[in-house]
Amino acid sequence: MSQTLLNFKVNALRTIASPYKTKENESTCETIYYLLVDMIDIPENIPLDVNPREPKMSTSVAKKLVAAVSEPENDFYLNNRGIVISAKELIFDTSKSTVTIDLGNQDNDDDKFSYGILDGAHTYRAIIENRKNIANDQKKYVRVEVIKNVQNITRLSDARNTSVQVSDIALFNLDDKFDNIKEAISKEAYADQIAYKDNEDKELHVYELLRLMYALDKDKYPDDTSAPIQSYSGKAQVFKRYKSAYDTDFYRSLTTHLPTLVNLFDTIEKDLPERYKEYKRNLGTANPRFGAVRGIECCPADKSYYTSFLHNETPYNISSGYIYPIFGAFRFLINFNEETKKVNWLFDPIEIWNEVGTALVQNTFETWGNPNLAGKDKQLWLSNYRIVETQSLRKLLNHKI
Repeated sequence: MSQTLLNFKVNALRTIASPYKTKENESTCETIYYLLVDMIDIPENIPLDVNPREPKMSTSVAKKLVAAVSEPENDFYLNNRGIVISAKELIFDTSKSTVTIDLGNQDNDDDKFSYGILDGAHTYRAIIENRKNIANDQKKYVRVEVIKNVQNITRLSDARNTSVQVSDIALFNLDDKFDNIKEAISKEAYADQIAYKDNEDKELHVYELLRLMYALDKDKYPDDTSAPIQSYSGKAQVFKRYKSAYDTDFYRSLTTHLPTLVNLFDTIEKDLPERYKEYKRNLGTANPRFGAVRGIECCPADKSYYTSFLHNETPYNISSGYIYPIFGAFRFLINFNEETKKVNWLFDPIEIWNEVGTALVQNTFETWGNPNLAGKDKQLWLSNYRIVETQSLRKLLNHKI
């Protein structure tokens, strides 16, 4: 495995551990490092794939950043928000005042879209491309925030990238490139509740539909050697995949199945509490308490919870970190016919859910009681996939006998 390691000097470093850190979760809990770094020491070629936006240095904001890097003032580190890096590990050498930051294996999609510059890509590009203009007798510093063990990269990315500008998804919509999706769901009850523009007052964003397609992308993830975990944790990767593949035969056909994908996801979300209780009772638990599981919220008496897409009332609000590794298992049922250029299902996914749903729920909750870790666990995704695969092969064999 090839690791991407950054090694550079720092002027100062402060560490803040998660307030939720315990002995049990120490290895998976977030840690925040605040660094003050001389611009000259910032490494080149830090990966940007985890960032939801490509830096555009022709904008007025970017031009101001370029000017700020080159000007003789020394207050850049105060006026600029700095650079945010998601990292696998950080080691500080106190004797040399250097840090080594591990960004994982950038040849692997799981690491590529989890580690790197999460926010501040414009600042980074402005520094790398213009620091040669800094006077030889001047030192200019930039703030670098490194976060280790980010549990939910999408939530952090959305929270940090708050600049008021038209998003790539909204620009894609302006070019009418979501027309296939709009047509596919035009007769569905939720069709008018999908937002395609920035700040549109709708219950759902088109990104949620892109996630469903990514999770069942049999073209990109054809077997049980890899898993589409970015459908849960990687907003940037989901859109980049759709942007590159939306006009392919596979994606055009998969898009027409969006109502089926939505119905499957909604069914899993709605049925999951009873499936959990069923597997617990099978193990001898008299009164299973689904609401006591981390990432599950019981609905208060004065409030109502509803499923994500079809708005079915449900007594629980369930983290998608539990749902996606189950939903993604049905990728096995997707078949693409090269002659007809059409996607079809090996079996009705609801039929398979009814047959092995309890086993999928048991496997998921016995693997993790933490939704963020469940959603990002490749082995959990793959073992759920194999449950659907085994059941499907069993049915095929029975049909031949």
